[in-house]
Amino acid sequence: MKIIAFANQKGGVGKTTSVINCGSGLAKQGKKVLLIDLDPQAHLTLSLGIANHELETTIYDVLKGHVLINNALLDLTDNIQLLPSSIDLSAAEMEFAGEPGREYLLKNALKKLNHAPDYILIDCPPSLGLFTINGLAAADDVYIPLQTEYLALHGTGQLIQVVDVVQERLNDRLKVAGVIGTLYDGRKTLNREVVERLREHFKGKLFNTLIRTNVSLAEAPSYGQDIFTYKPDSAGAADYQALVGEILERSGESE
Repeated sequence: MKIIAFANQKGGVGKTTSVINCGSGLAKQGKKVLLIDLDPQAHLTLSLGIANHELETTIYDVLKGHVLINNALLDLTDNIQLLPSSIDLSAAEMEFAGEPGREYLLKNALKKLNHAPDYILIDCPPSLGLFTINGLAAADDVYIPLQTEYLALHGTGQLIQVVDVVQERLNDRLKVAGVIGTLYDGRKTLNREVVERLREHFKGKLFNTLIRTNVSLAEAPSYGQDIFTYKPDSAGAADYQALVGEILERSGESE
């Protein structure tokens, strides 16, 4: 079982899009996948077509210890499950502030899973607060989605610093294992230059596959679908399929 946290404190970098479509792409390869929405904005949940009012239990109830994780999971397909989020989580960071072991709430919840998915993908919120720390404390690997634009590296030092602290104090197996270049337009000199900077800065970490700017990727969440369901012949589907191939390769598996 491989647990991957997708993290970046900046919003709008394709983090949730990457969680959905990497998860769906892995499922297409026969892998059992659990998606975890750790964001109080619940963008992952909403992007999969699930409204808050439809939910009886969410990750909030699991972290509070009100329900076991197995009773909060939604079966999306034969190979994909979701642990949904809701707006209830937005006030919970302060609520959990005095809890002993609050950094391990998610990790402890995952220990009670009654099955072992091949991959658990965690959509961390666009912040470096308690819920992102929970995602990092539970994960094996961190993937950082970054826009291939001028300010791409701005703020990543702070994220890497947090990862280092979590690795040292909470989770010694944690590592930055991948950087995903998103919103790429190969026609723009600036985008190409930024990709070269990312390759130099994250030596060996940047995936070769770059996620091109693609209107279908932006449209798919409004239909509650992944890119493979919404537009399987789109550039977005081709890019995420290629990225999944790299993820499997880095995990020691072949597509």
